[in-house]
Amino acid sequence: MKKLTFEDALQQLQQTVEKLEHGDVTLNESLKLYEKGTRLSAYCADCLKKAQQKITELESDENDTEATE
Repeated sequence: MKKLTFEDALQQLQQTVEKLEHGDVTLNESLKLYEKGTRLSAYCADCLKKAQQKITELESDENDTEATE
């Protein structure tokens, strides 16, 4: 998967879900869309996990700085 921003991946995921929910695609296309959605969902989850880890690190660094002052 090419490098996407979180926002782009989320938009693609939403479009994929809408196509699947609309229900006018073939079984084969549905499977491809489901696979794409799964990859996009995992990518978004990973982006959110990394963001949460960064926030935790920043908060930890801030708390360490305050404790030493």
